Amino acid sequence: MSEWSPRRVVVTGLGLVTPLEIGVSKTWEKLCQGQSGIGPISRFDASQYPVRIAGEVKNFDPAAYIEKKEIKKMDTFIHFAIAASQEAVDDAKLVVTPENADRVGVYIGAGIGGLPAIEHYHKVLLERGPDRVSPFFIPMVIINLASGQVAIRFGAKGPNGCSVTACATGNHCIGDGFRLIQRGEADVMIVGGTEATICPTCVAGFASAKALSRRNDEPERASRPFDKDRDGFVIGEGSGVLILEELEHARARGAQIYAELIGYAMNSDAFHITAPSDDGAGAVTCLEHVLQDGGVSKSSVGYINAHGTSTFADRVETQAIKKVFGEQAYSIPVSSTKSMTGHLLGAAGGIEAVFSVLALQQGIIPPTINLDDPDPECDLDYVPNQSRACSFDVAISNAFGFGGVNACLVFRRWQEV
Repeated sequence: MSEWSPRRVVVTGLGLVTPLEIGVSKTWEKLCQGQSGIGPISRFDASQYPVRIAGEVKNFDPAAYIEKKEIKKMDTFIHFAIAASQEAVDDAKLVVTPENADRVGVYIGAGIGGLPAIEHYHKVLLERGPDRVSPFFIPMVIINLASGQVAIRFGAKGPNGCSVTACATGNHCIGDGFRLIQRGEADVMIVGGTEATICPTCVAGFASAKALSRRNDEPERASRPFDKDRDGFVIGEGSGVLILEELEHARARGAQIYAELIGYAMNSDAFHITAPSDDGAGAVTCLEHVLQDGGVSKSSVGYINAHGTSTFADRVETQAIKKVFGEQAYSIPVSSTKSMTGHLLGAAGGIEAVFSVLALQQGIIPPTINLDDPDPECDLDYVPNQSRACSFDVAISNAFGFGGVNACLVFRRWQEV
């Protein structure tokens, strides 16, 4: 049996819908300026809730991306996925034709999916009866329909699916798409994450679990990863999508290349339904495996986009980074962009992969804002409050989720040789 030789995979397109802005360039500009996308909840009357803040996407018009008659067949998380995918496909100048359709796939996941539509139609069922529930209700809410609708939109007939792994969803979908191209099962994958669950049930549930910040009077200062006064994450929404492409396929069509995706690892804590183990063992193993998979030395890592949720788990992630990198950990810039976007749950990995790629390509590390008084147990270089110009070659993007799931990605700065 011949030895398997993985194909090289590059990033050729990016798309974003975030609480900061709609679109990659505007989002990146605000991110590097250290602006916050957090504000009072406007999706519903949250006045009686203990948590009244979120990272909502502003001024999003699905009609700018989707035919009017089709909009009502999808919940918002699918709208966001289509918008981000359209930007990424346009950015990559990717054209799906009958000749290449079988080699183009889609892996876009969500952690929760169509919960707002479930809320709405449950109310319709109780108040108006079963005949008034939309025939599109099921495909409106099930998570794989983000990938399904994107595939339909572009005619992508290759591998299609999604991971549903809480806050690691985006990284798992990117990593799974990466593997499919490495193995030769696809030439192009549209990958990432999406989420839109700023709704009464979701906010109430996370608030009841005491997972959310209650800094309601200072929404822009509420998400404060690694800070001593952090009191929970801030729920956000949006989508982040990347176009992954086999290197020679990208070269053959003259595609721009942002970065190379060189490593992916995933594992499980097997410890608790929501909390990581105190020693961060799962994260340690995942980081070690992703470095091995990428074939990169620890000394080559120039930036880590942390999971950094603004919860107690920031301490565990810090400890894991120190265990893996030793003394070098103190010289690696680590930032949490969730300080500005909030935590986009299943979409987090998608947008943070885009941020990691842009940091490599542009030589700018986005900051961790609101880091005013660092937790003594969080003692790394978190790029506090201001972005930093810094040329580096390798970036890691971390994602850790409920259920003890861990997923890490390694990107390398693209240099044509």
